[in-house]
Amino acid sequence: MSAIEGSGDEPEIIQVLFVLHQGFGAQELCGPLEVLSNALQKINNPDTKAFECTIAAPSPSVASSSGLVIKADIDFKTAHSDLEYYDVVILPGGSGVDKIVKEQSEPIALMQAYAKLQMRDPSKERTLMSIGIGSLILGQAGLLQGLAATTHPDYYTKFENICKEAARRGDLEQTDVMEENYVVNNARFDLGDELDQNPFVLTKRPDGRRKSIARQGSNAWKESVKRRESNARRAALKLGGLRLITTGGATSGLDASLYLVAAMVSYDSAQEVARVLQYTWNKGVTVEGIDV
Repeated sequence: MSAIEGSGDEPEIIQVLFVLHQGFGAQELCGPLEVLSNALQKINNPDTKAFECTIAAPSPSVASSSGLVIKADIDFKTAHSDLEYYDVVILPGGSGVDKIVKEQSEPIALMQAYAKLQMRDPSKERTLMSIGIGSLILGQAGLLQGLAATTHPDYYTKFENICKEAARRGDLEQTDVMEENYVVNNARFDLGDELDQNPFVLTKRPDGRRKSIARQGSNAWKESVKRRESNARRAALKLGGLRLITTGGATSGLDASLYLVAAMVSYDSAQEVARVLQYTWNKGVTVEGIDV
């Protein structure tokens, strides 16, 4: 079931699939997992967990690049059959990414299948997020054409080359590689009347560079998924309106995960998670979206 809305007024738990591979980045799993596990629908009620996380891997257990061994809940075959169940798919990076890109192996097909699912059924709002160089897998999969994306700074050039090659194989649409903390495509915005008071509108850049017109997120998820006009506008976006997020390094994964909490639960919930973790949330940018 999706997390659109449950019985009565209580929202259903948002289902998240973490897709691991041999040599994944431990921090790129543990950081987002910690954020989502601490998120509550009602910040004063510990029984209102907002997210339920499942781990998929190619084998019963996988080792990170630092030697952390994680037991998988499901294998990739099961993940393929159950993809429709998940509202969010998160792909950590790590040293194992280079082999996946070179061999064009899983989870490339799994990522492509999730994007195709959204294109076939844009009525449900789905999110695909990569952490660090997990974005190289998305680029190799051809999912970033016509979109903007980022990755770990050490991999900007390699990432650009992968995306250019994917464009040559595809419809020649290029990827705008941005040097940002995290980049969101196909977001939803509930702008309100007071833009200066909206925490998701980017009004200035902290580094003093030119002001961006990009917006920073949405807290309208629960409402937007129920509106026919939102569904139609979502279908007209790239990848059927799949919200696609790429991040820089490991801490950028924390920031993007807090964005997800704000977008899919509430801004107050994201602020509370950041407080509990004693973490300062650094915002990224959104380059494409629709007002709802």
